[in-house]
Amino acid sequence: MSAKVWLVGAGPGDPELLTLKAVKALSQADIVMIDDLVNPAVLEHCPGARIVAVGKRGGCRSTPQVFIHRLMLRYARQGKCVVRLKGGDPCIFGRGSEEADWLNAHGIEVELVNGITAGLAGATQCGIPLTLRGVARGVTLVTAHTQDDSGLNWQALAQSGTTLVVYMGVAKLDEIQAGLLAGGMNGDMPVAMIENASLPAQRECRSRLAALQNDAAAFSLKSPAILVIGEVARASAQISMPQLLHA
Repeated sequence: MSAKVWLVGAGPGDPELLTLKAVKALSQADIVMIDDLVNPAVLEHCPGARIVAVGKRGGCRSTPQVFIHRLMLRYARQGKCVVRLKGGDPCIFGRGSEEADWLNAHGIEVELVNGITAGLAGATQCGIPLTLRGVARGVTLVTAHTQDDSGLNWQALAQSGTTLVVYMGVAKLDEIQAGLLAGGMNGDMPVAMIENASLPAQRECRSRLAALQNDAAAFSLKSPAILVIGEVARASAQISMPQLLHA
């Protein structure tokens, strides 16, 4: 397999959170296929590459996945160094695995490059430890938006005893709140709503489960945003947070 595609995680938004391996892949790229949620500032690492926008956003006009597959294949077969640049991590709600499988099935070598996911970065920027001795011994990452619109097992999540990090949940706050309450989670459970994680425009709102919808409406919460639900969201760690890069 001589042709190759890099599936690269660009991180949550702050361009300083790129990995060195991501920078290396970008510096070698002939073609960069970029998602909507990628900060354009990272493109300074690939000044000679052709940039192809292939955005996919919930509720917006999106590039069909089959078109993205075929475009990656076409460029790779032309001998181009192709980077598929995704927000966050390519294998955390990023379709990285299905794209890798499809390319492999068509004889194209794939290398995955991890990126920092928004749930981790957003919580850290707000001083929230996702795990904490004696409080939270684990983390569960879930998406409220599923391909077939099937519901999550909210009862199991409510009783998991782990910190819940919910992606793509802004449009389904009613379902999240009702499902967790019906599943037995206490209405006083702390919730942090974090919008535009790691960017200069990051905002946060602290709430509790029973007041989630009302507080989100008062805050005018918008996508992209993540929810951190659990006792760890009750306090903010007294640490010096990294300065965001204003690009």
